[in-house]
This record gives sequence, C-alpha cells and structure tokens, in this order.
Amino acid sequence: MQQEFLLEMNGIDKRFLGVHALKGVNLNLKRGEVVALVGENGAGKSTLMKVLTGIYQPDGGTITYEGSPYAVRNIREAQELGIGMIHQELNMMNHLTVAQNIFIGRESLAGGVWIDDAQMVKKTRELFNYIGINIDPTIKLGTLTVGKQQMVEIAKAVSHNTKLLILDEPTAALTQTEIEELFKIMGDLKAKGIGMIYISHRMDEIKRISDRVTVMRDGEYVGTVDTDKTTKDEIIQMMIGRVVYEDPKQKSNVPDDAEVVLEVKNLCSGNTIKNVSFQLRKGEILGFSGLMGAGRTEVARAIFGADPYDCGEIYIKGERVEIRTPADAVQHGIGYLSEDRKRYGLMLIKSVAENTAIANMDRYIKFGFINDRKMKEEALEYNTKLRTKTPSMNQLLKNLSGGNQQKVIIARWLIKNSDILIFDEPTRGIDVGAKSEIYTLINELAAQGKSIIMISSELVEILRLSDRVLVMCEGRKTGELDIAEANQENIMKLSTMREEA
Repeated sequence: MQQEFLLEMNGIDKRFLGVHALKGVNLNLKRGEVVALVGENGAGKSTLMKVLTGIYQPDGGTITYEGSPYAVRNIREAQELGIGMIHQELNMMNHLTVAQNIFIGRESLAGGVWIDDAQMVKKTRELFNYIGINIDPTIKLGTLTVGKQQMVEIAKAVSHNTKLLILDEPTAALTQTEIEELFKIMGDLKAKGIGMIYISHRMDEIKRISDRVTVMRDGEYVGTVDTDKTTKDEIIQMMIGRVVYEDPKQKSNVPDDAEVVLEVKNLCSGNTIKNVSFQLRKGEILGFSGLMGAGRTEVARAIFGADPYDCGEIYIKGERVEIRTPADAVQHGIGYLSEDRKRYGLMLIKSVAENTAIANMDRYIKFGFINDRKMKEEALEYNTKLRTKTPSMNQLLKNLSGGNQQKVIIARWLIKNSDILIFDEPTRGIDVGAKSEIYTLINELAAQGKSIIMISSELVEILRLSDRVLVMCEGRKTGELDIAEANQENIMKLSTMREEA
C-alpha cells in the first residue's frame, strides 16, 4: 500500500549559538503535488530545507520519507535518495556544454578510459524529451539565458531519479515567457509523480502553481492551507501576523513650493542615457519606472559618480556641482542603495556594525585608531530605529535576512545624514512583510524631509510610494506623471514609447 505522503517533517527543531532557528516545524508533501513554502525572510524556510537536504542535522523532531525514517548527513546522500534542490543562484559551469554540466562527476566513458561526449549528448536528449525541454545539449551553458540554464539544472536533478524537488525562488531572474516554460515543466513533473516544494515571495505564482501552502513565521510553523480555498491576503496575514494593504497613493504629499534639492540637466552617457533632465524636491519620492534596459539604473549610477557621463549638469540646492566619484556624491549629501547589493553594497563577511559605519569611518577614527564602542553604539541606535532584526551589532551580515540586510544599508546613509537617497529596486528579493516595513520606512524618511529617487520594476510599488513618476524608455525620459494621474496603463504606454527611426 502506497503511503499518502512522500515526505513528513514533524516537530523539527534546530538551534544555533544564541538562536532558536526552528521551533517544532511541520511540513508534508504528497507525490505529484506542489507545496509552496512561504514566510518572511528569516522565517526559517532555508534552514528547514538545509535540514531536509542534510546540510544541517535537526536537534529534534522526526522525518519520514517514502514511509521510512529519514536521516542524511549531506547533500549527496539526499540526492541518492531522490531529493534534489534548485537554488536561486545557479551553480553550474558556463564553459562546459549542457550535456557535460548534466553529467559532471558521472561522465560516460568509452572503453572505461575516455570521456564519451556523444553518449552523454544522447542521454541528455532522451532526458530532455522525457521532461519536455527543447535545448541543444551540445552548446556551451554560458550562451543560454538564465531561464534556460535553470531548466538544465532541473533536468540535472531529474537525471538523479529525483522524486522530490525543491525550487528556491525559481522565477526571481526569469522573464514572463521563461516563467511560463518553467510552469509547463513543473506540470509535466507533477504528472510523473514528482513532489515539489516551491519557495517564493510571489503570491500570484503561488496561487497559480501550488496545491497547498505551508506558512512559517519566526522559525515556527503557522499552518498549511489548500491554495484554492484561501486568498492572497489570508496567506500574507498568516506570514506576518497582520494585514498588508497595497493601495496606490492618491495624491502627492509634496507642497507646490517645496525646495528643489536636486536638478539634473541634459544628462548623457553613450547610448544608455540620452539627454535626461528632471528635478527632485525636498521630501519628495520620485519614482523611476520603465522596462529592463530603459536606463534608470544608469542615470542613478551617473548621478552618484559610480559611472562616468559624457555631458550634462547636476545642481544641488541650486548650486552646480561636479560629481565624478561616489566620494563626491557622498560629500554632497547623496546616498545610493544599489540594485546589486551583494556586489556594490554589502560586505557579507563583516559585522552589522562595520557595514553600517563604512561610509562614516572618519567619525570613528582618532589618532589612527577606531573607536569601536562609538561605532557600535551609533550602529545600534540607527538599526534600532529601523527595527533591524539581529542578535547583536557583531553579527556577520551574511547571517541576516535580505530585508534586514537592506535596513543595514539604509542605516549607513542615515548616519551620514544624506539628504538625497537613491533606492534602486529597494525591495528586490525580500518578502511581503519586509516590503511593507521598507515602504513605511521610505514614507517616514520623506516625511522627515529626505528626498528620494526610487527605481522599481514593480508598478504596484511605484504607484504605492511615489509622489511623481518619471518614465524612461531606451535611455530617454518619455514622460513625467503626477501620482494623481499615474496608473499602470499610462506608465506602460510611456515605458514602450520607443524613439522613431
């Protein structure tokens, strides 16, 4: 008799030094079912999956897999039992072919000596036909889009005779077309009896692809609901313990006579920025909208001195300034939160205090020595104001959730007392609860007189926060809209207003 559940995790407990990460968490999964695992960043989702895949050993609770007790010591043992995981950040070899990536470490050999590429290509084609993937096994992996690379990784997992597949934020870097292809593959895998745990913050996708939703909050199990019998608002409320409203802003909060604190005139940079001009007023949230490649980030980086510009003028409070380096921008009261925070903003192996203080180290250095106590006190003061969740200022930044890492960077610029803040994709990769806190924080900063440029690819976010919306297409400003007249239709029309030949 076949067991009802492929996987049962009951009362899973996990402790680290000073942190009770999992507190009696439950999760079960049937064959051919998709269970969405949701919760705010820091809720314990990743820790639970690391217990399942053998990276961590549980301190309490039981796991049953295919009707038998389950205890693995590493990823390889989990893989041998048919449990695979597709990580948000793909870990593959771009210089190898698709087939070589799928069978790396398990290469076919000719005569027991030479690698048999032809045999691996043949096996890969059979595998792709089985799953429903149309990719040439002989091409280099690095030539594929992120979406196609992800499909290759799914195929690699299935090639291990996978029965349970974990997908961690699989659509974060995909286009809509690639998302549709992914969902089709997931549908085919369901039909073959493969169970899937789907981790995502995207409520629309969760409602569409999952059969049930398991919710975690602060390391605890909140509950499991049937997807078709619940609403997005109910799931969000389970995740954060409160209702999050996402109504658009009805009117600007900025007085007509508010001071212009930043003016950009005729900014140009090659083909990426074409004659862009705008003003930013005191206490204003100016939303930058547009499709990918519109040039929004390029404008922000040029203003901050991170990238050179060919022509144009920048004025701070009516005075023309020369900004050629980030140090120039900081000196003029501009702070920048990059869209690629891991590359340009975060020092993951440094402490919360060091990350908070890095733009202000001159405040803490005297006679060549760092006043560590003062640095930690100020870091604590500003992170407390932002409600950053961390055991201490000594905690390494890599151990914080995405939303809390975001707050640390904001604290960095608040200590510097930056009057102009550029937020590039401020909520990318963070959950709905942390998003709501960041939204509240941005509004609070504007109410305090900070002037904010907010670049976002989410129209809901633009409409919720902005006092005014600047829209770009192919490096040009195609229009400005007061928030009272802005809607998704108007913004999308301007976002697609390509330059006539």
